[in-house]
Amino acid sequence: MKALVIQHDHVSPTGPVGKRLEHHGFDITEFLVVPETSFREPNVAVDFPDPTQFDLVVFLGAPWGAWDDACIGNWLTPELEMCRDLVAADRPVLGICFGGQLMARAMGGSVAPGEHPEIGWTNIWSDDHDLVGNGPWFQFHYDRWQVPPGATEIARNPVASQAFVINRSLAVQFHPELDSAALKGWLDEGGVPLVIKDNQDPDVMLAQTIAEDAAGEARTYKLIDAFLHRVAKLI
Repeated sequence: MKALVIQHDHVSPTGPVGKRLEHHGFDITEFLVVPETSFREPNVAVDFPDPTQFDLVVFLGAPWGAWDDACIGNWLTPELEMCRDLVAADRPVLGICFGGQLMARAMGGSVAPGEHPEIGWTNIWSDDHDLVGNGPWFQFHYDRWQVPPGATEIARNPVASQAFVINRSLAVQFHPELDSAALKGWLDEGGVPLVIKDNQDPDVMLAQTIAEDAAGEARTYKLIDAFLHRVAKLI
């Protein structure tokens, strides 16, 4: 089986998600949307791979908004169309954070800035613990989605909707792919002042994430296993 992973920026590795897909025999193709040289001016023109050549497409997070056509419309518009076509055709898609927001918007929901961000390790409230556990899961987002028509919300917390299923696809607001190495990359690429602005200590957040690596990986493996078996129906 083949998986296409859409990486929107240069500091978003697949982490435990990629490891678990490889465990299940997936050959992973990583496609970078915004190269490091364009990170400060991200509205680049993009020629996406043909997603129909893959058994699974994963849309990762991004530091930009899935609502922000003015900032990233050159590639956001075709990516929305790609996601819509895949989900509507009953092809498996996993949307993570920005990727989940992308799926919500593509399928007729909406995405907009929330009243305040979620940054750090948080618990959620799931209706289906065998698919999406309560966590804790790592969050780093400023926006929130409205669940699209035809989708089933399966998790939320007091701040935002956290997961929904539609057809053979799953959207999650949190970051199951996150480990301490990825967080260090985010912090080094402008995340430190954002964490401080949220009245948190980035050094403590990184130390907490290092301590959480093994448990977080186990939660992610369980999530990916359940997604592939119950939702995507690929294993």
